[in-house]
Order: sequence, then C-alpha cells, then structure tokens
Amino acid sequence: MLIAHDDVERFFAILRAGGQRIVFTNGCFDILHTGHVRYLKAARSLGDCLAVGLNSDVSVRRLKGPERPVNVEADRAEVLDALFAVDYVTIFDEPTAAELIARIRPDVYVKGGDYTLDTLPEAKLVQQYGGRVAFVDLVPGRSTTKVIEKLRGKA
Repeated sequence: MLIAHDDVERFFAILRAGGQRIVFTNGCFDILHTGHVRYLKAARSLGDCLAVGLNSDVSVRRLKGPERPVNVEADRAEVLDALFAVDYVTIFDEPTAAELIARIRPDVYVKGGDYTLDTLPEAKLVQQYGGRVAFVDLVPGRSTTKVIEKLRGKA
C-alpha cells in the first residue's frame, strides 16, 4: 500500500496504537534483484509490518548521479508494493530518511550490512526514542550497479 508522505505520521501512529511492531527501511530500489528481495524478507521478519521509504527520483539522482534512477519512482513503488514482504511504501525527497523516521518512529530500523552504527546517520535518532537498529547481511555479488554494468557489457 502506498502511503502519501503527508499521511505517514498519522497512519503509523494508528498501527502503533493497535500494537503493531513497525519495521522500517529505506533505499532507492532502482532495479530489483535477489539481494533486495532477501534483504526485504529479512527486514520483514523483524516485526509485524514492513514500511519502505523509497528515495524519490530527485533524491536518487542526488545520490547516484544523473543517469539514475533507471526506473521512475512510481514504477519502483509499484514493484515494491507488489512484494509479499513489503506492507507499506512511501516516497521521500530528503537526503536521508531521518525526517521520515522521526515521523514514523519505527520499532526497528533496518539497513544493509555495509553500514555500521557509526556510519548510519539515522542510527542515533532511532536509539534516542528507544528504537532498535538492525543490520542485514548483503548478498555477495548482487547490486544494482553490477546489474547496470552487466547490461552495459562491463561485467
């Protein structure tokens, strides 16, 4: 289910009041691959529902460069929403997910194993309100960059 950016605070407060353990992650999810699917399944296993903050097209360009995203935000959101592991998707423009996390206040914030508590900008915020930060191991050799390189004949 796609949740409008303006509705996330109210929506997730209702879930929390109903006793739902909310898990949150975020990312570009530009070209979905096995690494993404395994990551999202692992994240979903940590609570009652999984919310995904999806970087907007503008945000992806800022992070990844002018040739990205390959797929527009509406398409990326629809693909994520179709996955069994994903319950909710919301799109955000900010450079980090900190503002969105402050509004959702997930019980568990999940990121890939390429991050640590020291390198994850949102970690302190999550810990300040009593949430937990969890890391999921990456799947070796699986990344959007590698998919793009293969398509370009560079892999």
